[in-house]
Amino acid sequence: MAPGWRSSLIVVAALVWASTSGPLKPVREAITTVEPPQRILVLGGDLDRERVGLRLAQQLELPLVVSGGSNPEYAQWLLRDAGMDQSRVVLDYRAKDTFTNFTSLVDDLKRDGVRHVYLVTSEDHLPRAMTVGRLVAGSRGIRLTGVPVACQPSCRKETLGKRLGDGMRALTWVVTGRDLKPWVLRNWSHGFSTP
Repeated sequence: MAPGWRSSLIVVAALVWASTSGPLKPVREAITTVEPPQRILVLGGDLDRERVGLRLAQQLELPLVVSGGSNPEYAQWLLRDAGMDQSRVVLDYRAKDTFTNFTSLVDDLKRDGVRHVYLVTSEDHLPRAMTVGRLVAGSRGIRLTGVPVACQPSCRKETLGKRLGDGMRALTWVVTGRDLKPWVLRNWSHGFSTP
């Protein structure tokens, strides 16, 4: 046999354990849930996302959560202007990026018994948001269904490296409960560009 077969076997065994009885088991279960959506989650960063999320929440009569959205005054004006019952809306400003959009909210959603969420974000951001969200929200048994918001002509295709990097960050958080980005930037800042 090839020299690396033992290492490969260990990796496969670890992945099987993680997805069947370990920290990724809820992710697998969330993917297969048949619960109807119970919330609309809008990832802030674009006013069109908030408008689409608001319309969707009104049409489907679902509560709306906006994570890291526009300033509170504008968001409240938008809700009043649309006639949305503000008691059915949560404006959450704890998030600093896509990763923390999820980590700051998943325990609140789980505590409220939420098992399925419509995720509203720009079409160019949706693949990375779903990668991170499936891991983070999935670790709490919450399924995501993506709702892309058109961003033409200002779409900016995100790199595979950014998607993989955020995916690894999310996976590490699920397994360890920690965000390792601050540690990585502190110890290897010369190898990463920061925005």
